Amino acid sequence: MTIAEASDFFDEHDLFESGGVREVTDIRFSLKKKKYVGLDTELFKKIRSKAKRLHKSEGKT
Repeated sequence: MTIAEASDFFDEHDLFESGGVREVTDIRFSLKKKKYVGLDTELFKKIRSKAKRLHKSEGKT
């Protein structure tokens, strides 16, 4: 099904018409606060370079 075909289908149908669709109520989220800090570009390059030398990515702690 192409995007255009899907678009045409949902212009005429509702997502919840199917009998197998039900609302999910038992989802739990564990949100964590994050802080973003602005860094000078040159400082960030040095940090990334040092992390590569230590075989660590920026995303891992």
